[in-house]
Amino acid sequence: MANDEFALTSVGPRLRALRTQRGTTLTQLAEVTGISVSTLSRLESGGRKPTLELLLPLARAFQVSLDELVDAPATADPRVHPRPIVRHGVTFLPLTRRPGGLQAFKQILPPHTPSAEAEQQTHEGYEWLYVLSGRLRLRLGEHDLILTPGEVAEFDTRVPHAISNPGPGVTEVLSLFGPQGERLHVRARPTAR
Repeated sequence: MANDEFALTSVGPRLRALRTQRGTTLTQLAEVTGISVSTLSRLESGGRKPTLELLLPLARAFQVSLDELVDAPATADPRVHPRPIVRHGVTFLPLTRRPGGLQAFKQILPPHTPSAEAEQQTHEGYEWLYVLSGRLRLRLGEHDLILTPGEVAEFDTRVPHAISNPGPGVTEVLSLFGPQGERLHVRARPTAR
């Protein structure tokens, strides 16, 4: 029982650290979660015990698991059990657990998905794509490229871009995305000394 009490009392400092780390104010967090500023303040200071009703919206707002909020002991099983996300006909399988920072996805694009003429988008971040199978059309600014298995593309997502599967079969892509513009550091061989 002492471990449970310690886990509950350590939630407040963990919440404050997460909020501070992300540069979020109590007011901003209150708007996102629907929890009052005073309740959030008391949670952080330890004046209010965390409940599931409070922790669920906080976990969603910070994009962390409940286990991370309460510092649950790590499980022995390191496998990731991805839950597929389908957007515009494309299936995304998350291959990383931690939100924020570099994210890995396997993308499965049925033929002619999304539409070949889908509008190019821009957003903060940096992306790295590796074609596992099939063909991938990458429109990046004025470039219009077809990538085949084993080919890689790396780009700043502030450049207008769109990907699609020109067919004829299914395309599978490994995608690494850094929302704050993190770049991959690929090293093919050790540097000579």
